[in-house]
Amino acid sequence: MTEAIILHGYWRSSASYRVRMALNLKGLNWQSRPVHLVRDGGQQHSETYRALNPQRLVPTLEIDGHTLTQSMAMLEYLEETRPAPPLLPEDAAGRAQVRAIANAIAADIHPLNNLRVLKYLVSELGVGEQAKLDWYRHWTEQGLLHVEAMLDEDSTEAFCHGSSPTLADCCLMPQVYNARRFDCSLDAVPRVVAICDALSTIPAIAQAAPELQDDAE
Repeated sequence: MTEAIILHGYWRSSASYRVRMALNLKGLNWQSRPVHLVRDGGQQHSETYRALNPQRLVPTLEIDGHTLTQSMAMLEYLEETRPAPPLLPEDAAGRAQVRAIANAIAADIHPLNNLRVLKYLVSELGVGEQAKLDWYRHWTEQGLLHVEAMLDEDSTEAFCHGSSPTLADCCLMPQVYNARRFDCSLDAVPRVVAICDALSTIPAIAQAAPELQDDAE
């Protein structure tokens, strides 16, 4: 019997969202194990979860007898072990471009507006609510502006690279979802907005939306 694929995550987590997208796009059957990041002081801090993920972050993916941490590593693992349908282009230059866009989001934008960073700004540095939101919007808007510049403005394709979703799209969609949640301005990134609008029409991606998850509140 094939072992179940289990994703430990949180409905609003950007990193969990990007892995849900990849699992769905690959057509995989998987099970959700919610980890509430706020309730009970943060369920990610429990000893049970810490045994799965020493960093006490979400998501964690149990697959093929392995326990994987870090969402980007999960996306690469899925691509290497379940290559169809592909989430990376066939050519090396295309793969480098997709990874560059993905990391511009996952490494440059996301860490600056992660929940634990925002909590530290408030609880340890005494930053007020409006200043916290200003921080969030500044780094998100600047980061998405840089992503917009990385996209081929002359492309007729609907997605970040080519005619089908890639790892870059798996990173972009959650970041834009959160940008809208925090009322960031997207006026300067029309290509980014158009890509996310196109992505939202794909059933596998629509099903990964935060509000459709079992633990959504």
